[in-house]
Amino acid sequence: MIKTKIICTLGPATDKPGVLREMIKSGMNVARLNFSHGDHEEHARRIALVKQLREEMHLPIAILLDTKGPEVRTGDFADPPVMLTAGETFTLTTRQVVGDETQVSITYKDLPKDVKPGARILVDDGLIELEAKRVTEEDIICQVINGGALSNKKSINLPGIMLNLPYISEKDEADIIFGVEQGVDFIAASFCRSAYDVLDVKRILEQHHGENINVIAKLENSDGVRNLEEILKVSDGIMVARGDLGVEIPFDELPIVQKKMIKRSLAMGKRVITATQMLDSMIKNPRPTRAEVSDVANAVYDGTSAIMLSGETAMGAYPVESVRTMARIACRAESDIDYIKRFNQQKQDLNMSVTNAISHATCTTAHDLSAVAIITFTISGRTAKRISSFRPACPIIACTTLKQVYHQLALSWGVTPALCTEMTATDEMFDQAVESAVATGQVKNGDLLVITAGIPIGVTGNTNILKVHIVGNVLVKGLGVNRLSVSGQLCVAHSAQEVQENFNEGDILVVPRADERMMPALKKARAIITEQEGMTNLAAIVGLTRDIPVICGAENATCILKSGTVVTVDAASGQVYSGVTRTQGQ
Repeated sequence: MIKTKIICTLGPATDKPGVLREMIKSGMNVARLNFSHGDHEEHARRIALVKQLREEMHLPIAILLDTKGPEVRTGDFADPPVMLTAGETFTLTTRQVVGDETQVSITYKDLPKDVKPGARILVDDGLIELEAKRVTEEDIICQVINGGALSNKKSINLPGIMLNLPYISEKDEADIIFGVEQGVDFIAASFCRSAYDVLDVKRILEQHHGENINVIAKLENSDGVRNLEEILKVSDGIMVARGDLGVEIPFDELPIVQKKMIKRSLAMGKRVITATQMLDSMIKNPRPTRAEVSDVANAVYDGTSAIMLSGETAMGAYPVESVRTMARIACRAESDIDYIKRFNQQKQDLNMSVTNAISHATCTTAHDLSAVAIITFTISGRTAKRISSFRPACPIIACTTLKQVYHQLALSWGVTPALCTEMTATDEMFDQAVESAVATGQVKNGDLLVITAGIPIGVTGNTNILKVHIVGNVLVKGLGVNRLSVSGQLCVAHSAQEVQENFNEGDILVVPRADERMMPALKKARAIITEQEGMTNLAAIVGLTRDIPVICGAENATCILKSGTVVTVDAASGQVYSGVTRTQGQ
């Protein structure tokens, strides 16, 4: 199972029967709905399908609504695409016209007021470049500098020019309210320029009882890059939207900005999505280019929380293959990363709250003990997200009672969400968390886990417990000698004669009490379990002198334990478990 999450944009290609189901099977974690296209009826159908499939498949799949934002786009053409040729004249107009080779309508009616002759205008993510030659009240008459094919509703960027667009349009507000009504999990706020833009979105959510919906700030211009720190503080994460961003800032700065954004997001414990043109050639081709493979892998190496597919899945010829390809690249890149080394080298803005300190200690303990998994019991998802930001080597299994949090955690790096029922007792909480973890298939009997939770139960932001736990039945308990843990086959003997007849070197010897006649076997035992109490009995002394784990005072051990059974003796906890304890890497 890969740690980096995959976001897929829905569209006509995913509407075909069976396609979305196969995309989910192939590794899709988040369904993105691009509200720059389509109407509410169309999006409602797709949201309903996602909800239906995630219930049927019993999987956490988040739904992300991507707003249109304060963007400028072209209108529609009579016969798209049209070819624009370098040197020719092409007009952007606020009049409602059907586009052709000479003109096209634009969505922002005041654009002529913001543009002066000589302005550089980039269309369709910079593929087409125009220069404003003359400006009237309604028209911007341009010369084509770089031509190309132009289709409907393509982006228009004016690098370095401040547009007087309001951040939240009537359409965006209506779309956000629609998202609340439909029960989406995330709002991706397009073209965020400052913290105030994020807060504007959150204000609308709160006014319509959608305050539990997470807000991802899309950084697509130089203002957003400049105000990264303040945006991260108020948002639930960011998206490195490289399409418009790569047009608004010099393209040679984009890789540097991307790495800085990812690094800063991780330091502040926020999710970060890398998006746009990751496997762009797969819109038409069944295989990616070598450059695209490297691009996806490098985002994974940088530690991005998620990687996103746009046109590849929304309208491409190979939507399922695109998801499989992305998952394959991410899986291979992750296998090459030394997460423990990275953890030890990273610097975090810990601001030492109890939750942050426990989250960091959880990862440290998991690495020190080679834990198979970290389990966190979380109400709001905050602890799981904080642990995720440290990028531990082992999986994070997040148990929550809230269905929306369950789906929202599908976007968190390395997290497998699990749905639990409400409880009041601490032991019940731990038991259910372990059961939920086993149900994910990533944990089994004998596995060593690190569990974190909060007491009192049900209080958000109160993580204050860390526990090391071995999955499985505890067969007997006693007082441990040495802090070693070994697994092996039992030899249960009630007398020295039975020891002599049945013991084989390397067995775990179980006796009522040890005596001198058993000394040859005691010295060759892998571990010793005795019903005799105290730390001065012969078994304890042999264990201390020969560095053998011993459990003393194991009541009824010779009756409960059976010869030939494989168990794990954990002297540190004084417990004997059924089966072999498994740690990370075994």
